[in-house]
Amino acid sequence: MQRYIDEVDPLVVDRAAGARFFDVDGRSYLDANSSWWVSTLGHNHPRLVAALARQAERLCHVSLAGVTHEGAAKLGEELVAVAPPGLTKVFFSDDGSTAVEVALKLALQMWHNEGRPARRRFVALDGAFHGETIGAASLGGVEVFRKPFAGVLLECIHVPTPEGDAPSDAGYARAFAALEKLLAEGSDTIAAVVLEPLVQGATGMRMYDAAYLRHARALCDRYDVLLVIDEVFTGYGRTGTMWASERAGITPDLMCCAKGFSGGMFPMAATLATRRVFDAFLGAPERAFYYGHSFCGNPLGAAIAREVLAIFREEEILVKAQPKAARITKTFASMGEIPGVSRARSLGMIGALDLSKGAGYLGELGWRVYAEARRRGAYLRPLGDVVYVAPPLTITDDDLDALLGIVEESVRAALR
Repeated sequence: MQRYIDEVDPLVVDRAAGARFFDVDGRSYLDANSSWWVSTLGHNHPRLVAALARQAERLCHVSLAGVTHEGAAKLGEELVAVAPPGLTKVFFSDDGSTAVEVALKLALQMWHNEGRPARRRFVALDGAFHGETIGAASLGGVEVFRKPFAGVLLECIHVPTPEGDAPSDAGYARAFAALEKLLAEGSDTIAAVVLEPLVQGATGMRMYDAAYLRHARALCDRYDVLLVIDEVFTGYGRTGTMWASERAGITPDLMCCAKGFSGGMFPMAATLATRRVFDAFLGAPERAFYYGHSFCGNPLGAAIAREVLAIFREEEILVKAQPKAARITKTFASMGEIPGVSRARSLGMIGALDLSKGAGYLGELGWRVYAEARRRGAYLRPLGDVVYVAPPLTITDDDLDALLGIVEESVRAALR
């Protein structure tokens, strides 16, 4: 695998626009993964650039410590307006990892404040990835990210990810039963169940049915355990609805959002909470949530994040993405028939396929596809031997057709 990385010089990017970036030699590349899923509205969206410039002329920074500013207050209101019903409180942070870290700290301190400090374990799915900070890494089921820090991590129990094409399959029954057994026997020591809704990104775009989210919500209600939904990747329209949890019709107790939150323009994130969680911190000073980074809720990020929401509303981003998602689904279903492809799948603006382990393993085939795609003008970074696309929701039809064509050509060339 390493030789496919070493043989290619790193891309040195000079500028970007829409679904493309340009290297220092002027060659353009289609950005197949929205630069690690953040540029949901494409690179350098003119409205976001203008919002940043306007805000920079007026107020670049003020800490949210005994002071506030209009942008943060309005952003909080606008987030609550589009969030799943019942999420009414907002805590700002810097990125996906810190949004998850906030959720974990809120869960732990909530139970402490309520007189149940034994509730300090977490539950996550096999193959989970929730970030790089120590708390977020504690949830990880991808050992390469977790193992070096094993001795200092929070305690997390991993349960099976639902497997199969439908909730009636045996893999779902096993997953349902495992989670129920764990909560029934140990809920008095569990702080929260933390899930990537519908799609586990970093472990290889592993997808599961919304029925599992409904099952998890019902169990958390029954055993009085918090449900944390990590919408860092799946939120802001990636799965076809504003939030992946919408497809299940559920509201979590805590929801984490980042990446598309600020359209790839600025480090900014938020953790949303229900009133029940918020109320646990009221009262004596020692019950307060003493947490926050220097740039939390900063004016520049707030201005951009508000403009992102305005673009979604005014430019009908979700509606216009639907035919593009259908094209991704059709193309990946067709590629599933290519000899050497073991499985193809799609959801919203995500398409993924697994390359057969018999033809190569440990990512060797994936990096062959990367090299083939780069030669053809696309940045198509694999997840091991999983090849996927998660382009900007605003990608033009012509660019999407070109990207899907390059993916198919590159997969066929790599498998020859």
